[in-house]
Amino acid sequence: MSNQATRYARAISEKRTLSTPQSEAIPGREAEMVTNSAGAASFTISKWDYLDRFIILGSESNSYYASAQKLTIDAAKKVIALIGEDGVRVVNRVVEISNSGRAPKNDSAIFVLALAAIKGNDATRAAAWSQLDKVCRIGTHLFSFVSVIDELGKWNASAKRGVSNWYNQKDLDTLAFQLVKYQQRNGWSHRDVLRLAHVKPKDVDHSMLFNWVVKREDEMTRAQSGARMPTIVSAYEAAKADPKTSLAGIEAGLTWEMLPTEVLKDPAIWMALLPKMGLTAVIRNLGKMSAIGVGSPLSEGQKLIVSKLSDSEMLRKARVHPITILQAIKTYGKGRGDKGSLTWPVNQRIVDALNDSFYASFGVLPKTDQSYLIGIDCSGSMFGASVNGMPNLTAAEASAVMAMATMKTTDNYWVGGFDTSISELKITPSMRLDQVLPIMQRFNWGGTDCSTPMLHAMKHKMNVDKFVVYTDNETWAGQIHPSQALKQYREKFGRGKLVVCGTSQTNFTIADPKDGGMLDVVGFDSSAPQIIAQF
Repeated sequence: MSNQATRYARAISEKRTLSTPQSEAIPGREAEMVTNSAGAASFTISKWDYLDRFIILGSESNSYYASAQKLTIDAAKKVIALIGEDGVRVVNRVVEISNSGRAPKNDSAIFVLALAAIKGNDATRAAAWSQLDKVCRIGTHLFSFVSVIDELGKWNASAKRGVSNWYNQKDLDTLAFQLVKYQQRNGWSHRDVLRLAHVKPKDVDHSMLFNWVVKREDEMTRAQSGARMPTIVSAYEAAKADPKTSLAGIEAGLTWEMLPTEVLKDPAIWMALLPKMGLTAVIRNLGKMSAIGVGSPLSEGQKLIVSKLSDSEMLRKARVHPITILQAIKTYGKGRGDKGSLTWPVNQRIVDALNDSFYASFGVLPKTDQSYLIGIDCSGSMFGASVNGMPNLTAAEASAVMAMATMKTTDNYWVGGFDTSISELKITPSMRLDQVLPIMQRFNWGGTDCSTPMLHAMKHKMNVDKFVVYTDNETWAGQIHPSQALKQYREKFGRGKLVVCGTSQTNFTIADPKDGGMLDVVGFDSSAPQIIAQF
């Protein structure tokens, strides 16, 4: 048979349905597959799974193959279509993911909620506005929300009424805290929002507070109306006029953001702040506190910091995402910031406490006796893409530490890093995260073949109950599709499920949507280890 005749035969051979190059669609499944960003054929996830990916992963960072702008435009089109199909379901999903702290950043949830408030039908718009305070929990979130409204030119009556409710539904002291702590962010201030939304105060107390924000305070009006200025506003104004009153202001409830900049170089100020600081604020300021001696070994500051980081209940209430803690470890462990000249001594006890907080941030992890083969995509695309909002953290690094939480759910696991081949990645859940990152940085390879975990297991006769693959799904280099490799493994060993942990905001997946033994999850979802264990 000539070479040309052989190619003709291969084109219609049943063998191609069992082993098809990833550059081609699986015969008979062409209509279900699309071309991924790397130019190969992939399955697509459902539109609702895509929504989850966007809310959790966002699109502000480029993927290796697609720009952030393209990803955002594609996402907006798909989200708007879903809003048209079932907008109330979209709103409910946004609230669920945002409130449970499953996403590293809240920005995508805010964006989707704003689209629902603008693009939805009457029921959807009503649902979106009624849930505004559940997704936009702080002033910064509100500024992000109104920036979308403003960018799209939708300051209509519904928007003004909904934003007004965000202010007026809060009691006076809660609102005052928000107005003082988050005065302006990203080019927006409460003064701007109050004016654009034409917010009318619900009572004289709120009226006076709004007047303070827009700089229209009138002492005579206050005296005549009998309105009460919240204590935190008075303390803020006092500290601004005389920084020496800052310690008294802290007792009155001032946070570090509300204090004059010059007092933040004083260790006594931070020691006064620490007992009342939220966990996110502690994590964010570890370097700054360490630079001035707060948190030095065996100090009272170290005790307070470690105590905060070890408080699992506080961790849960603060919705601190595991990736946020990983970012803190990476930054704090370097002893210097990514910007500016600030440096600090690294206290290993604090690093250890952050490490413990990472696992605690997942909640209670279920235990199983199943055997896992965990494959972490270490191809160039995984090191070329960063995690949303965390530009110094690659998708490969984040995948490795997320996988460590999955390892906690079983004693039977083997971990491999792969590109077009695979080798053991010697990481364990007993390692500190700062030890894992340098290991990952040595695993920066080339092309992508997501079938390698299954092929490796077959070659080495490994008994695997679950393949857990962390990948951006941009596979292209293999001579067999991952779904086909899994089926071959099952035929040989009579077992094997596949969990695909997607790390990029695309609609591609290596999992066959018609195979009940394959599951797609969002790789940086804090609930992923529980979902994997329970699948």
